[in-house]
Amino acid sequence: METVKVAVIGLGGIAQLVHLPNLIKANNVSVTAVAEINKNRLNTIADKFNIVERYTNYEELLEKSDCDAVIVATPTATHKEITISVLHAKKDVLVEKPLARTYEEAKPIVEAARKNKRKIMVGMNLRYRPDAMLLRSLIKNDEIGTPLYVKCGWFRSQSSKGKWFTRKEESGGGVIIDLGILLLDLSLWLLNYPPVETVSTQRYFLNTNNVEDTSVSFIRCQDSSIISMEASWSLPVEKDIFYLNIYGTKGTASLNPFRVFKRVEDQLIDLTPAGSESPLSLLRKSYLNELKSFIGAVKGLNPIFSSGEEALSRMQVVEAMYKSALENQEIKIKDL
Repeated sequence: METVKVAVIGLGGIAQLVHLPNLIKANNVSVTAVAEINKNRLNTIADKFNIVERYTNYEELLEKSDCDAVIVATPTATHKEITISVLHAKKDVLVEKPLARTYEEAKPIVEAARKNKRKIMVGMNLRYRPDAMLLRSLIKNDEIGTPLYVKCGWFRSQSSKGKWFTRKEESGGGVIIDLGILLLDLSLWLLNYPPVETVSTQRYFLNTNNVEDTSVSFIRCQDSSIISMEASWSLPVEKDIFYLNIYGTKGTASLNPFRVFKRVEDQLIDLTPAGSESPLSLLRKSYLNELKSFIGAVKGLNPIFSSGEEALSRMQVVEAMYKSALENQEIKIKDL
C-alpha cells in the first residue's frame, strides 16, 4: 500500500497532543476517521484536524471505515474490548500502554491478534527516544561489555488528569502501571530481554488513596542482571526527573544526560557523541519514531518492535510488583 489509512479511537490528551499531530505530518499516511464518546470533543478535534469521518461509537467506525490500521487511545479499562474488536475487524492496531489492566485481561488481546493474523503494537515510546536507540546499538556492539545493572527512575506528574486514572478498577493501578511499566520495558529492552526471576516492590500512597503514587522496585533476572527502579507522582522534587544508568563489564552509560564511558586497560574513555538534544525534543521524537515504526510494520517494511507478546510479559512482571507490595515479600515470577 502507498498510503496507510489510519483511524483513531479516543480523543483525549495523547491523541490531541501526540498522535493526531504526528499522523497529519507523516508522509504517506491519511487520517480517515476518529471515534470519541464525548460528542463535543469529537467535533472540536475532528474540525481542528479536518477529519470528515467521525463517530461516537467505535463499532460503527470499524463497520464503515476503510482504514488499514487503528490507534487505540482510550482509558485502560476499555482496551480489551476495543482492541479485540479492531483485530476481529482485520485491522492492525497500536494501543497505548498499558495493554490492559491485568495480565489475564491482556492475554485474550494477544490471542485475538494471533488468531486474526494482525499486527499489534503497544505504545512503549521510551524505546524510540533517539538516545535510547543509540544506547541499545552501543550495547549490542559490546561497547560497555555485558550489561549487569540498570538503575532508573522517573519523578513527574501523572500522565492523565482524568478521574478514571486514579481509580484502580478503571486504570489497573497507579504510578507503577503509568510510569513504572515504561521504565521496566526500557530496562529489559536494553538488557536484551532476560527473563525476570524475582521482584520486590514497596509502594506508597502519599497523595492518593485508591492507587499508589510512589514505588521502588528491585528486579532480578535469570541471567543475573538486576534492575533498580523508582517512580513517583508525588515525591517533593524541584523539577521533573528522568534518568537511567546502565553498568556493564567494560563500561557504563546513561540517559538524560546521554553519556558513555568504556574501560580501556586502566582508563575510562569518554565515548559520548558530541551534541545533545533537550529532553522535550527527545520525548517528541520518541512518539514520532514510534509512529513511523508502526506505519512501517503495517506496510510490511519492518517487524513490530514493541509487540503485544512483549507487553504481555511486562504485565506479568507488573502483577508481581503489585503482589510483592501487597504481601510485603519478594515474588518469584514462576509462582504467579
